[in-house]
Amino acid sequence: MNTIYQKSKRILTVSCVLMGLTVVSCKDGWLAPEPLSFYNPDETFNDVGGLRAAIVACERNMRLEWYGDAPPMVTESIFSDIAVEGTTDKSGPAQNLNLLITPDAQLNSGDYNKIGWYWSEGFKGVKYANVVISRINQPTNYKDDAEKNALLGAAYFHRAARYYRLTQQFGDVPLILDEIVGPKLDFQTTKREVILKKMKEDLEFAEKWVPAVTDKGTVNKGSVSHLLTKVNLALGLFDDAIKSASNVIDGGTHKLMTSRFGVDVNNPDRNVIWDLHRPANKSIGANTEGLMMVIDRVSIDGNIDGGIQLMRNTVPFWHNNITTPAGNRGTSDVAKIEIDQVTTLGRGIGRVRPTYYSQEGVWDDKKDLRHAPGNWTRMEDILYNHPDLKSKLNDPYYGKHLQLRNDAGALLTIDTIRCWFDWPSYKLYIEDPLKVQPNGGNTDWYVFRLAETYLLRAEAYAWKGDMVNAAKDINAVRTRANCDPYKPADVNIGTVLDERARELYFEEPRKTELTRVAYIFAMTGKPAPNGKIYNMASFSENNYFYDRIMEKSDFYNKGVKTRHADEYTMSPYHVLWPVPQPAIDGNTQGRINQNKGYNGFQNNVPPLTEIPAKGL
Repeated sequence: MNTIYQKSKRILTVSCVLMGLTVVSCKDGWLAPEPLSFYNPDETFNDVGGLRAAIVACERNMRLEWYGDAPPMVTESIFSDIAVEGTTDKSGPAQNLNLLITPDAQLNSGDYNKIGWYWSEGFKGVKYANVVISRINQPTNYKDDAEKNALLGAAYFHRAARYYRLTQQFGDVPLILDEIVGPKLDFQTTKREVILKKMKEDLEFAEKWVPAVTDKGTVNKGSVSHLLTKVNLALGLFDDAIKSASNVIDGGTHKLMTSRFGVDVNNPDRNVIWDLHRPANKSIGANTEGLMMVIDRVSIDGNIDGGIQLMRNTVPFWHNNITTPAGNRGTSDVAKIEIDQVTTLGRGIGRVRPTYYSQEGVWDDKKDLRHAPGNWTRMEDILYNHPDLKSKLNDPYYGKHLQLRNDAGALLTIDTIRCWFDWPSYKLYIEDPLKVQPNGGNTDWYVFRLAETYLLRAEAYAWKGDMVNAAKDINAVRTRANCDPYKPADVNIGTVLDERARELYFEEPRKTELTRVAYIFAMTGKPAPNGKIYNMASFSENNYFYDRIMEKSDFYNKGVKTRHADEYTMSPYHVLWPVPQPAIDGNTQGRINQNKGYNGFQNNVPPLTEIPAKGL
């Protein structure tokens, strides 16, 4: 920012010289700003409402992860076992990770990836929270200490939420605990464990003071305890994780939704899984499962332009590049034609291309409602609907179901990556009344949901070897979906990850959670489901994150290429993302470390292993 100011000053100086030569000389007063009003934090934050506005900034910042075109959650999904980047009509998107994911690459663009977004927006969230934390004693109009501590607890939650993500995405990162009020160029990297221990301390305070029931989209006690469970797991504190998860599960405020409810409750063709993910149902009082929500609706101020655009990013490019066995273009995304499918399927472009694992391999019970017809859409459910097939070409396949190959076995699409895959429409279908060709409109979205709390507690039990209780918690989620329960002998950490993939597709940050699990295997030395034992010394060269993706994904390092000959590749060091090079270069008086496997790692210095008296 200072550099920009200096450049602007030089430009203005040159302008003054030029003007002096031709018309009139410049005086200092010509440059003086005349603002209509002043922002003075020492006055703004004297009022509780001023600090609450900073919390609102945290809430909005959290919402952005799922909304807009090519949202950041796409990047979390494609760096995992459940999906890959499906864009095949150009080079540049994150497919050849070995080539494209470098510290000085484009790391914050919808055309490439959003790794840099997570870095910059993560620290923005920390900044907003730190304003509240640093100025918590400034307001003079608190009703009582409980109000002050609840506000402080909410700020602690938001800061911990960002640091939980940053430490699983980038590992060791700078720890900032105070509001920064002036230029600072001497940040230092702090050990991941040190950061997480501080977040645990803060969340335990918040757990005592944040109310159990708050407005939708704001921090409540359940969301605090849920995040604390993740932090406890990341630290390898499995008993603590069981306790914090039990605080949510047994707290009485939140319950799994097991009966029909909401807008389609009288539709016999639907079920509770469908109900749970309807936009109109997510934040209503009858829904006791949502712990932390982000709110985005057409009718509210601050809604995201274009909404969640979920169908655009996660539904296949079904309306193009698919032909009938007779050789004619078979599908159309035009609305209000005789066979209008775009209104019910959405106009997808296939950015999030699910793997075989998440489409078929993970599903182990044919009765599972989450994979049942009506909730899950298969390509063969779609009809050849292009109007020309009937009006001009007399193609006999008009109105019939799509097929991948003709009778001779030839493919009927030029792009099976982008145009041909199945998807969980019960979760990804979002009504979009403002668009003729719907992309997915405005909707609330789950950040934390009680089903995940059960699976987190199941994981903690599994780490302890208590497979009886682990199976009970997994089965609470499975049986709601009409699946047969697991026996304790069926359960391991891989089983938990499978259930997360079935239940939390495009809700959980899958890369974050896989890296957390990989860290735990390396920290504890416990044997993984693949029989391997890992350690922290070789974490970037040999880790469970990479081995699981290689086992489950049918893309990475299998020789799969796009139409542009871009090959899907990945390496073990992708367990952690590269710290964006501008963040390192701009920190001229300190050292922000780079992760192993990326250029710049050779310049690292030992990270901080304790928190200085007043933070960094």
